[in-house]
Amino acid sequence: MNALIFPGQGSQFVGMGKELFESNEEAKKKFLLANKILDFDITDVMFNGTVDDLKKTDITQPAIFIHSYITFFISNVKNISAFAGHSLGEFSALTCSGSLSFEEGLELVLIRARAMQNACKNNDSTMAAILGLADNLVSEVCATFDNVVPANYNCPGQIVISGSNEGVKLACEKLKEEGGKAILLPVGGGFHSPYMESAKLELEDAVNRANINKPSAPIYQNYDSEGHLEIDTIRLNLVSQLTSPVRWTQSINNMISNDIKSFIECGPGRVLQGLVKKINRDSEVSSL
Repeated sequence: MNALIFPGQGSQFVGMGKELFESNEEAKKKFLLANKILDFDITDVMFNGTVDDLKKTDITQPAIFIHSYITFFISNVKNISAFAGHSLGEFSALTCSGSLSFEEGLELVLIRARAMQNACKNNDSTMAAILGLADNLVSEVCATFDNVVPANYNCPGQIVISGSNEGVKLACEKLKEEGGKAILLPVGGGFHSPYMESAKLELEDAVNRANINKPSAPIYQNYDSEGHLEIDTIRLNLVSQLTSPVRWTQSINNMISNDIKSFIECGPGRVLQGLVKKINRDSEVSSL
């Protein structure tokens, strides 16, 4: 059985989507519709913007969502038994599963991105990648600080932590003493941590108003790493992931336990394929 997986923030690149726009008339129509929905010319930023332009949260997240959806839209891929997305990618997964329309999915992504950007302005927070240590050890070290939490369980030996600037700095020093490698990330703030509480409240209102339908196959959600078809649960988990860790390792393992053999990445970049192979090297990976 096959799963479609969708990337999150960090997979953007200059010129993303331009080839799709120029080579496929149906794709072009969707790009132009995205400009209309957002009420600004995001395609110009995607095709011609700078690296710094594309790092802005309120540009990055819609751009990746648009790229992922249009890649799926023109692929005509079938026989998908599960969907999953990394952080932002969960919205792409829901939309491509038929649970959200493209219009509502993009509107929610913009609300989420702007809410997260505003939350970052109200606190001094950041994130760091921790390499080479066991998940439980990183979690234990984070627990010794009041304002640092695991944010992304990406694969064995790769966890991202999130929290206050000072707290993350101190946690990195401690984790280096334990034998790990720590890399501060160039992000706007402490995503997937309590520092996103104001963004969570703003997103919750929008998600509760959105027209969410039953997906065509289970959505393995970041919040609990389980596959879901129930609309109320999907809504709750979609909001809760903003202040909770992305359980990507757990999600992939749960899909494998449920007989998923092949993972197809849909969107910019190839990051998720690499993570899947590190989680289970026997899994088949490919991209659209």
